[in-house]
Amino acid sequence: MRADRLMALLLLLQQRGQVTAPEVARELEVSERTARRDLDALAMAGVPVYSTQGRGGGWRLVGGARTDLTGLTAGEARALFLVAGPASAATPAVKAALRKLVQALPEPFRVQAEAAASALVTDPRRWGASRVEPRTPRFLDDLQDAVIHGVQVRLGYVDRDGAGTERSVHPLGVVAKGPSWYLVADTDAGRRTFRIDRVSCVDPTGEPVHRPEDFDLAACWREIADEVDRRRTPLEARAVCAPHGIGVLRMAFGDRLEVGGATTGGRVEVVIRGADEQLLAGELAGLVDWLEVTGPPGVRDQLAAIGATLVGRYGR
Repeated sequence: MRADRLMALLLLLQQRGQVTAPEVARELEVSERTARRDLDALAMAGVPVYSTQGRGGGWRLVGGARTDLTGLTAGEARALFLVAGPASAATPAVKAALRKLVQALPEPFRVQAEAAASALVTDPRRWGASRVEPRTPRFLDDLQDAVIHGVQVRLGYVDRDGAGTERSVHPLGVVAKGPSWYLVADTDAGRRTFRIDRVSCVDPTGEPVHRPEDFDLAACWREIADEVDRRRTPLEARAVCAPHGIGVLRMAFGDRLEVGGATTGGRVEVVIRGADEQLLAGELAGLVDWLEVTGPPGVRDQLAAIGATLVGRYGR
């Protein structure tokens, strides 16, 4: 995201006239050290920026210089607005500044720039304990262009078993999920999600995408991610928890925890999802100071077995 930060930093300089490293750090949600490195990087890249020391000092553009947005290519304009979408990782201030630029873009680029702002969703959470290394898939740019231009593609795809298929799809959006990238698309068989690193070819057909009028990529992805999470953790354990233990449960289980209402005894009802009885009982076994599992019976039986094993191994 460094290139995006540098662009946002340049916009802040143009908007405010002068910025300090602490101000940049707050706006871009980075450390002051990173903010200073980014300011130095702008100068090294040839941007006419200079610093003044002492009280009232900061960083300024020489002579109030401004970037000529009419020099942007269509691809550069789209790339800029990919970080301005409603569900991107940019801060609200950065998103607002980027979206304002659409008014300064040449008319031929404006529609595509606006489309780019809703073409990408960033979801920083990994699937479970995934250790996939971040890398840019080969066909990521081609699929982003298909989404932005609203063009159907002939998609080659290799599934997890190594079987290859081809199909025509209507690209609706691209999602960055942790280190992995996904395409959300409509197909003859309904809406589907494709891991982009498994895409083997992308051939635009020239036919327009049939995009539902009420389609919202961020909302659609939330539904997809929730469904995947439910499939990965189909078992639900019911329990009651001491109020001061809720924070511990949130840290331990994240989105797998649902917090309910208070009981007559002052404890809090909770539901915790897991993959199966044995694994979930293993996760819950260390939380007995705060938690009492009320069901299902299989999880309670597994907890009792874990307790008996611990006593037999470590008890006197």
